[in-house]
Amino acid sequence: MEATFFPKRITASNSVVFALARAKMAMQTSSYKLWSLKSCSSLRETTSVSLLNLRSSSSARVFSLMNMTRYSTYSNDDSCPSGKRRSRGPVMAAKKRSEGAKQDDGKYKDTVDLPKTAFGLRANSTVREPELQKIWDDNQVFKRVAERNNGGTFVLHDGPPYANGDLHMGHALNKILKDIINRYKLLQNFRVQYVPGWDCHGLPIELKVLQSLDDDARKELTPLKLRNKAAKFAKSTVQSQMASFKRYGVWADWDQHYLTLHPEYEAAQIEVFGQMAIQGFIYRGRKPVHWSPSSRTALAEAELEYNEEHVSKSMYAIFRLVGVPASCDSLKEFLPNLCLAIWTTTPWTIPANAAVAVNNKLQYAVVEVSSASVDGSTSSGDGKKRFGNFMKGDKSLHLIVALDLVSTLESKWGLKLTLKKTVLGSDLENCRYTHPIDSRECPVVVGGDYITTESGTGLVHTAPGHGQEDYVTGLKYGLPLVSPVDDDGKFTEEAGQFRGLDVLGSGNVAVIDYLDEHLSMVMVEPYKHKYPYDWRTKKPTIFRATEQWFASVEGFRDAAMDAINQVTWIPSQAVNRISAMTSGRSDWCISRQRTWGVPIPVFYHIESKEPLMNEETIGHIKSIISQKGSDAWWYMAVEELLPEKYRDKASNYEKGTDTMDVWFDSGSSWAAVLDKRESLNYPADLYLEGTDQHRGWFQSSLLTSIATTGQAPYHGVITHGFVLDERGLKMSKSLGNVVDPRMVIEGGKNQKENPPYSADVLRLWVSSVDYTGDMLIGPQVLRQMSDIYRKLRGTLRFLLANLHDWKADYTVPYSDLPMIDQHALYQLANVVNNIRESYDSYQFFKIFQVIQRFVIVDLSNFYLDVAKDRLYVGGSASFTRRSCQTVLEAHLLSIGRIIAPILPHLAEDMWQHLPFQYTAEDGHVAKFVFESRWPELDAEYLSFPEEEVDFWGKILELRTEVNKTLEVARSGKLIGSSLEAKLYLHCSNESLAERLNKMCEPTNEADALHRIFITSQVEILNSLQDERIKDVQYTGEYLMEEGDKIWIGVSRANGSKCDRCWNYSPQVGSFIEHPLLCGRCHNVVISLQACDLDDLSKVTQSEAKEAIAQ
Repeated sequence: MEATFFPKRITASNSVVFALARAKMAMQTSSYKLWSLKSCSSLRETTSVSLLNLRSSSSARVFSLMNMTRYSTYSNDDSCPSGKRRSRGPVMAAKKRSEGAKQDDGKYKDTVDLPKTAFGLRANSTVREPELQKIWDDNQVFKRVAERNNGGTFVLHDGPPYANGDLHMGHALNKILKDIINRYKLLQNFRVQYVPGWDCHGLPIELKVLQSLDDDARKELTPLKLRNKAAKFAKSTVQSQMASFKRYGVWADWDQHYLTLHPEYEAAQIEVFGQMAIQGFIYRGRKPVHWSPSSRTALAEAELEYNEEHVSKSMYAIFRLVGVPASCDSLKEFLPNLCLAIWTTTPWTIPANAAVAVNNKLQYAVVEVSSASVDGSTSSGDGKKRFGNFMKGDKSLHLIVALDLVSTLESKWGLKLTLKKTVLGSDLENCRYTHPIDSRECPVVVGGDYITTESGTGLVHTAPGHGQEDYVTGLKYGLPLVSPVDDDGKFTEEAGQFRGLDVLGSGNVAVIDYLDEHLSMVMVEPYKHKYPYDWRTKKPTIFRATEQWFASVEGFRDAAMDAINQVTWIPSQAVNRISAMTSGRSDWCISRQRTWGVPIPVFYHIESKEPLMNEETIGHIKSIISQKGSDAWWYMAVEELLPEKYRDKASNYEKGTDTMDVWFDSGSSWAAVLDKRESLNYPADLYLEGTDQHRGWFQSSLLTSIATTGQAPYHGVITHGFVLDERGLKMSKSLGNVVDPRMVIEGGKNQKENPPYSADVLRLWVSSVDYTGDMLIGPQVLRQMSDIYRKLRGTLRFLLANLHDWKADYTVPYSDLPMIDQHALYQLANVVNNIRESYDSYQFFKIFQVIQRFVIVDLSNFYLDVAKDRLYVGGSASFTRRSCQTVLEAHLLSIGRIIAPILPHLAEDMWQHLPFQYTAEDGHVAKFVFESRWPELDAEYLSFPEEEVDFWGKILELRTEVNKTLEVARSGKLIGSSLEAKLYLHCSNESLAERLNKMCEPTNEADALHRIFITSQVEILNSLQDERIKDVQYTGEYLMEEGDKIWIGVSRANGSKCDRCWNYSPQVGSFIEHPLLCGRCHNVVISLQACDLDDLSKVTQSEAKEAIAQ
């Protein structure tokens, strides 16, 4: 049994002192004020009420020993969740005391070691989190920790968010993920360098400025005025977004952030452009690009959004054949009544038609058209389809369509299509047809695999000026590049009668009507499909051939593909997406027809329009921009911008007006930031952005880096999905389902409907989701996260409160610890190792799951629940309490650090309330949690024998079944608290029965079965025929995997209830001086009296008499 405490021998000469001791025991029931805790960060001191009215210094000296003060003594079970079966005797006694219980109620309540801490159960986050952030800032904790670390540099390069508005939940997710990684690396002894950045150029900011001006102001707006307003707006937005990121708890080198409008950044971007131009990767050409009529500029693929609800007017039309090659002599018999049937979703491109393309491998059919089931120029009954007049001109009409589509088209058109002949696609090449609008002859050509029989007719109308595939086919056949559309998306003079019409509106309808009038339209119907929209204006785009600057990806595509395979992609399937996008992408259109951006540093000859751009001109402009910024391009004259050797020819040149694609801006960040700052590394260790950046920043950074240095700018890339509402819908103001991260943290105007959850709860949500897919968030999810956070905080509070008197000298050596404590440390070591592995693999949702299961469930429901007894009533300096505190300290210091990357405010708040000083192995005193580094637990913890791991696993499972049986007994009114119960166990496995029997009388009380089950007694039976259980009504059974069984019986406990610990014991009533105590509590109380006697023995006899008299 555990060592007990015995009082010193009391002699007659000590009678006065002994009387004082007894007087003190009686007086301890008096009420006194508690120190009260107003907030988790401040402690109000109060004066305890004197037990006696002391009138002299001598008496004060005596009774100061008796007067006890406490602070934040709490009794609610939120501090450490447990089942309702748990006896709360000491806790309830303390609660009664605080509520002013009667003087003789709970005689021994002041002998109980109740938890004490100023760490509040409520986070008070709207106050406390900003306080902690100020502490970090004032003490430069991020900088101090990073500079002190010596484990190598870690650089997560920040992809610049756009500086054009408030932050949304996607921003919060992204920055918090980055911060979790950086904070973990700090704990792992890395010199973390994290420089935040912002993308400040481009159309969205330009539009914001224009929208803020009235018509008169816009008319007076010069390019320089617009640029000044745009820069001012961007910088203001940066400050606003920066404040929000800080409120999320994100650590960064905020003072040294980068902006793409900084002169040094713009100069580095010009340098990248120049290197690519010198190597021949930059060229000017006319080819179709994505064009936004609403923005009046070309767009890159990354600037598009695909609207899956877009509805086009799809048209079936016919082009009349006028000639066939010798390979198709068999078709001559059908002339002149033979037509090619085409299908298009962009009828407005017909004026630019230059050919019809076929698939050389497909079989095509010549079909005779007859038996029209609908009258020409009418609509179908549903009002969606419109049929044309094409049948009116010919009594005998034949069409060429893909053989596999004959039955489909017959059904769709409501016509009889009779098969007359089949030909191979390759045989149709070089047939000639008449253009349906301007009557010129055009060829039939062979296209690529994009021509299929999945839809349409199997023949594709080809306009090289309005489509990428059409353009490639046009180059192959030397087709004319016609694009009669202007910057506003309206037909030009080249389109003849359609000039001035909007191609996406009235122009589209006019072309359809013209074809119908000229007997070339078969049918028009609405067609819903995915269509590219301008990501800024949210309006449809078109393909249009214009003069633009391009980066020739073909020149370094193979090198880019090789580099992709050298990068670590998370999730692993991301490599497939970036590979597909890079291998299949066309040349990159990098010019934009806008004012707010970095200029393309080119001069054009006024007469010939030939560009002037070489190493000297680019280098000179770079040096100017590095000092004056890119505004210089607009306010400096051509002769100033040209190098000296060209200045005498300056009058022959003019400046280009195009700016660079913003993806070229952000795609140059590796050169402007990583490669230019000594504290950073190039390539970066990690890039982390949304999955849409495979076609955006990841790719633009890769292409510029490969083109100029031959290597990828990153060693690893992590991508995350998008944030949706709880129903899986995209967030939008119109749906009213937007979750604002600021409101999550600070709450809304109605704090009952929108309570402030805290930055840590938001961060906890980020850690809980598998970010590699789309993630859901909403009120219900946030309430769940808040509840988990509260329970976690309660567990930490319990650990802190029960270490209020802890000193490192009290640590019990591992070999001396009870088995239950060794098992707890074994579990802790495994948890720390598992969580470290999850951090290393960036699988934060696994960390969330482990923390939730271990800290909130397993630890609280078992170990801490069982520990309360020895912590509260086992005796302040008892071995079992010190051994338990040894385990609690290891858990507190470990849990606080493993959650710190995810919940930095909670971890720091806990650290600032440590009742002891933590000193690292190198002697450094960790004043802040991130100075403590990752927990390195004793290797002995994992040496816990495998057979013991299995045994304690069975104990936990057995405890679950015991609790079920106790609950049945409680429902049957046999017992109330589990301490009113006595357990009987019978095990069919002899060795296990022997082990359980030893635990009924262990060498220390911590391993005692009745303490583990929180009952008053446990007996192991040799047989189920034992007389002691013949009247047991409540039984249960634990079935083990091996087939063995443990029978469980519950009866009333023997003996009476101890007034101090509420355990039942036959010993209660056997101690004359303390008849209401069990043996353990008697020993503890007597030992406390002995300690008091040590103090009181120093009091003089006259002082004692004076005190008694008063």
